[in-house]
Amino acid sequence: MNQSELSIATIRSLGIDMINKANSGHPGMVLGSAPALYSLFTKEYKVFPAHSQWINRDRFVLASGHASSLLYSLLHLSGFQVSMDDLKQFRQWGSCTPGHPEVELTDGVDASSGPLGQGIPMAVGMAMAEAFLATRYNKKDYPVIDHYTYVLCGDGDMQEGVTYEASSLAGHLSLGKLIVLYDANNVTLDGPLNYSFSEDVKKRYESMNWQVICVQDGNDYEAIAKAIKKAKKEVYKPTLIIVNTIIGFGSRNQGTSKVHGAPLGEEDGQYAKRQYGFEYDNFFVPEEVYDDFKKNVFNRGKRAYNKWNKMMDTYKTEYPELYQELFQNINDEYSFDETAFIKEYQDGISEATRVTSEKLINAIAAQNPTFLSGTADLASSTKTIIKDAERFSCENYGGRNLFFGIREFAMVAIMNGMTLHKGIKVAAGGFMVFSDYFKAALRMACLMKLPIILPLSHDSIAVGEDGPTHQPVEQLAMLRSMPNIQVIRAADAYEMCGAWKKAVETNDCPTALILTRQNVTNFTHATYEDVCHGAYVVSQEKDNLDGIIIATGSEVELAMQAQKALLEQGKDVRVVSMPSMELFDHQDDSYKEKVLPKHIRKRLAVEMACDFGWHKYVGLDGKVISVNQFGASAPANIVIQKYGFTVENIVETYLSL
Repeated sequence: MNQSELSIATIRSLGIDMINKANSGHPGMVLGSAPALYSLFTKEYKVFPAHSQWINRDRFVLASGHASSLLYSLLHLSGFQVSMDDLKQFRQWGSCTPGHPEVELTDGVDASSGPLGQGIPMAVGMAMAEAFLATRYNKKDYPVIDHYTYVLCGDGDMQEGVTYEASSLAGHLSLGKLIVLYDANNVTLDGPLNYSFSEDVKKRYESMNWQVICVQDGNDYEAIAKAIKKAKKEVYKPTLIIVNTIIGFGSRNQGTSKVHGAPLGEEDGQYAKRQYGFEYDNFFVPEEVYDDFKKNVFNRGKRAYNKWNKMMDTYKTEYPELYQELFQNINDEYSFDETAFIKEYQDGISEATRVTSEKLINAIAAQNPTFLSGTADLASSTKTIIKDAERFSCENYGGRNLFFGIREFAMVAIMNGMTLHKGIKVAAGGFMVFSDYFKAALRMACLMKLPIILPLSHDSIAVGEDGPTHQPVEQLAMLRSMPNIQVIRAADAYEMCGAWKKAVETNDCPTALILTRQNVTNFTHATYEDVCHGAYVVSQEKDNLDGIIIATGSEVELAMQAQKALLEQGKDVRVVSMPSMELFDHQDDSYKEKVLPKHIRKRLAVEMACDFGWHKYVGLDGKVISVNQFGASAPANIVIQKYGFTVENIVETYLSL
């Protein structure tokens, strides 16, 4: 066997050994796609493992995350910080080789993956980020940002709708530096692919403005290498390379679902290795294989990195401001000085928080040149347009307004990819009720600690005439239930300003900004610190504290009116605005006690959403005025009244405590 064949056999053997030792894993794609990824890594993939976060490296997304042992083997051989001992700890507690790739844990992993379908959308986001940054920073003789984004996906990815949402947009945007390797093995976990899937993928992708290249033999690493080279020559279309593979190649059960998600076992594993001509012990790598990868991955990447660094030394002198800006953005050093903005607002101004949010988006954009804003075809309603900026398009990749189309799921998955790329801060939203559509992508953002920003408008039953399909009831609870997210529902422009500043300056988690459709009065005088605390006393009791009313968003003003009415009846209450449960929960006990004294058990929460999550603040003795049913179609003021969000009902409910 020649050098390439030995290297491929080694990759396959390591995959077998890892999965067998763990007694858990998915050998099918590992064995089928080893030649494809060998060709990519050793022939075209531009990366320098000693500086794995180099901004101008190529990106690789393993969309089919269950084939993680294949990626880990390649990372180890290429010289990333993935040792042989790490490979032996595959799928074990505390290892950097988990069951599915996690960007936070493993050197060389560009995106966490596992849920099928999200890999291609994240890669689309990376390609969009590359195109935008290249437009802004590249100058004649200075290709500062100039790289490709690669994906390995499988039949499962092609069945997920979000894959096609994102692929459609990628073709529309002519993202020529996006190249997808499709492992077409015609098998899924439950059996042959034709049990559930029979479409012509080639024709579908061609109809979406993709170049499609077919490789008939998945073991023909030279043909795969030629296909990748051809893909790179296509400037105006992304490329899908359909590689016809045999799942579990070499196993006695190759070509069947039996090798999809179960270890081969020692006997079949040794049988497969013999088919490859690999006569070595488990977890063994011949020196010539290490040499192959050192020469064709590590050293080739080192040359590219050093050449780029030398270029950047000159670029720094020629374009010092752009140089500084780029590296600040790469380090996620975004900020917002709200001083001038907040001076424009006076008490008593009546304005929907979605309108305030739009003004803030434009103020933030003026201070942060790589802040981008978008929406899922709802810009006129969600108020997300950067007014002095152009549309991101194939004619102008420097545009800062992102038009995702009616693709909520893909939108957030693409935002994840843009953020993973680095150098961009992106905000995009829609109607809050449709957050259900993108929940799976938002969960991945939380898992990867990505600081995407989601301005979500039309936040309650106050949507009115559009009725229950458009009135969010349970969505706030859904968003709040996820780990590592900050959900902020602002009461007025003061809180909105603090919320946006917090979102922009956060670098380790997503932020959901919950916005009203209807006007609210500006009155809280909330500071940035108030918002960061998550809850604060917006209206103090007059003398002897009788109880506490807690509210969020538009209901804070209603709580203030009820406070006045209760005082007239001799009940001295405090009003607490709680724009963010998550931020409040992060405060120390002394601050929590200052806002919500434990001895005050008469507590009432008011929020136009379901009551899930509120009882930890009101306790067993407290009550919640909420919406534990779907909404209704009628003018907003009628719906609000009918559902009990009136001063009279708040007073009556409080007096019943």
